Amino acid sequence: MKLDRDSYGSVALAWLIGIVLTVPVFLLFRSPWVRWPVFAIVLVLVLWQTLFFRVPRRHRAGGARSVVSVADGKVVIVEKVFEPKYLDRECIQISVYMNFFDVHANFWPVDGEVVYYQYYPGEHFLAFKPKASEENEHSCVGVRTPFGKEIVFKQLAGGFARRIVCYARKGLAVKGGEQCGIIKFGSRIDMYVPLDARICVKVGDQVRACETVLAEL
Repeated sequence: MKLDRDSYGSVALAWLIGIVLTVPVFLLFRSPWVRWPVFAIVLVLVLWQTLFFRVPRRHRAGGARSVVSVADGKVVIVEKVFEPKYLDRECIQISVYMNFFDVHANFWPVDGEVVYYQYYPGEHFLAFKPKASEENEHSCVGVRTPFGKEIVFKQLAGGFARRIVCYARKGLAVKGGEQCGIIKFGSRIDMYVPLDARICVKVGDQVRACETVLAEL
């Protein structure tokens, strides 16, 4: 199993806390009815934290004009909006909400070149709320495809997320399906595609990063 390269410290801290919580219980209590339930609970929590930071192997779906999902999760928004950060025009927003049990590694949605990147500090409202898109802490990335189409996506921190990792930098050549970062704990991805894109998902759909096509350009 591959772990996110920026999360080794978080995983190590989870295991350290697990050991610190478990060892005193084994030293202070002789009863197996105390020792082993505590051990089991701590082990489950530590393993969950470890799996949370995994980077699964995925095969990219679709073709050159397919926009694949950046993240695992549930589609919570599909609507026409005005994107002011980079595109400065109306487009279609597709938002995917990640809960605590979804893989939180993020992946490039298309092949192309990063033409815009900006980090925005902000609030930490629950990620499924509409105002989270503008007011929450987020990174915003614009990518231009080899055939000239431009898309934008945001990594939004949620009510519990406190760190966004994004590998984008202006001028970087990217390949759809490769890891582009990670958001730690519950969060959301907002994708903005051109109005003439064919949308392939609807609100309520469960999607998987790389393996679900959100739109065709």
